[in-house]
Amino acid sequence: MQKFTFIKGIPAHLPIVNIDTDMIIPKQFLKTIKRTGLGKNLFFELRYDNNGNKIKDFIFNNEPYSNSKILITGKNFGCGSSREHAPWALLDFGITCIISSSYADIFYNNCFKNGILPIILEEEKIKELSEYSKIKKEISVDLKEQKITYGNNEIEFSIDPFKKKCLVEGLDDIALSLSKSDHINIFEKNLKKNKPWIFND
Repeated sequence: MQKFTFIKGIPAHLPIVNIDTDMIIPKQFLKTIKRTGLGKNLFFELRYDNNGNKIKDFIFNNEPYSNSKILITGKNFGCGSSREHAPWALLDFGITCIISSSYADIFYNNCFKNGILPIILEEEKIKELSEYSKIKKEISVDLKEQKITYGNNEIEFSIDPFKKKCLVEGLDDIALSLSKSDHINIFEKNLKKNKPWIFND
C-alpha cells in the first residue's frame, strides 16, 4: 500500500449527502477482483449520460477537477453496501483524501486499508473549504501534523493513532501481519511446544 504523509492539490467539491457505494461504483462494475481499472467508472451515473457521453456540468468532467486528489463531499459518504470496490475506484481515479462530516463505518475503515485518508470535520469547516475550492487554488493536507492548510488558514483534524500509523507507514492488513511475523513465529513455536496435540504431523 502506498504511504500517505502529505498531499497538495486543488480539491473537488461534490455537495451531495448520502452518497452510497452504488453511486461511487455501480454494481455492474463489481465483477472484477482487480483494484485497477475502476477509476474510469467512478460516479458512472453522475459522470455519463445514457449514451455514454460525459455530462458537462459534473465536476470530475471539468478541469482542473478531473485530476483532483482531494474530494470534499456531503455527510454520510460511502453508505449502502460494504463493497470494497468503492475505495478501489476512488484510489484508481487518483483520490487519496476525502473530507466529509461523516462516513459509513465500513467504508471509513476500508479507506484506511487502501491508502485513502478520510478526514472528519464539522459542517462549518466543510463549508469553509467548499467555498475556498471555488477559486481553484490548492490546499494541503499534512497527516503527520494533522492539519489542512488553505490560503492563510489552517484546520486541525483528529485521527485514530493506529490508523494514522498504518497510513504513514503504508501498512495494509497483509503488510501489518507480515510486520509481526517474528512474534507470530514465536507464538506458534510456544503453542506447538505446550499444546502439541492440536497440531497435525
